Amino acid sequence: MSSTAATWLKAQRKTELVDIAEKVGLKDFESLKKADLETALDEHLLAHSSKHSRDSSLAPYYKRITASPSKEMVVVDKKETKTPAAKSRRTTKAKEELEADSAEGSSTALAARTPKNAAQAKLLFPANVPLPASPRDVADSIDRQTRRVKSRLSKVYKTSGVAEYTDDIRDRVSSSATIETFALIVELLGLRSEILPMRFLTTLPASKALGTGEIPIKMIDVFALLTATFWSTFILWFVTSVALPLTAAYFFNPTLKARHGHLRNAKHVQSAGQYDPLTFNIMKALTVFLVYGKDVSLLGWPGEEAKARIQGSVPGGYQGVLIASGIGALTSLYEAVLKK
Repeated sequence: MSSTAATWLKAQRKTELVDIAEKVGLKDFESLKKADLETALDEHLLAHSSKHSRDSSLAPYYKRITASPSKEMVVVDKKETKTPAAKSRRTTKAKEELEADSAEGSSTALAARTPKNAAQAKLLFPANVPLPASPRDVADSIDRQTRRVKSRLSKVYKTSGVAEYTDDIRDRVSSSATIETFALIVELLGLRSEILPMRFLTTLPASKALGTGEIPIKMIDVFALLTATFWSTFILWFVTSVALPLTAAYFFNPTLKARHGHLRNAKHVQSAGQYDPLTFNIMKALTVFLVYGKDVSLLGWPGEEAKARIQGSVPGGYQGVLIASGIGALTSLYEAVLKK
């Protein structure tokens, strides 16, 4: 490394050295420390002096090389000059002798002129001791690493397909039919504990290795499917919450006429529009209110025992079913307004 040019490189901050490396096209310098980066820049600038010596920002560097030429510059000139081998050897030797004499003379004169400055420079800038990173260098390094992590996480998120799956799920559940289906599932889960209770099967023994006690094992009593209690209760719930509302929504469907102008064209409607959600919720609320709230029956059906089971097992009783039907009706109205 040329001493005077190296002093100029050492006086620069690492961020400035990084800018110079990017400007002159130095490769694979990101992981280098400041001292290694100085050496790599010095070698690169010497090897490409004909290309970068005209750059005004690098003028101080090349002025120091011109003021105190070294053997490295001679090697560069030897590489760039294409002459016969014998002639180049003689020319190189002559140049080395002349430059050695001029270098000794210039260094002696410089030492004689400024002995204190040279000593201070040796004390302040040791040749083999790298300077510690400044807070600005640390902040720049952290910022670069943060940008890299964000870029990698963004690529992983895009390639995983999470956004597409999320949009697909939102598109499927954003409808009144999904809300009505969810309400029916909640009612059926509450009813299951009444008509298909859990029965004790066996017990897993305690385990000292795992630190667990005895664990009872239960399963659904499938033999309840053979009882009249199960079928009477399930049929009553199915008729009042599913069958009657769905039948009314199929036949009393104002959307068919609104779309096609006449009921004879209803066969061209897709299956998704054959049931009116507003009619479904209104008929369900009316049926539940009359059967469970007003004890309306037809020829003694339904029985009081079946109604009591449904009332005690469905979350919120028949009032909870009425609230769910009201929410479904409002959702269907809102959906119809948005489609206009």
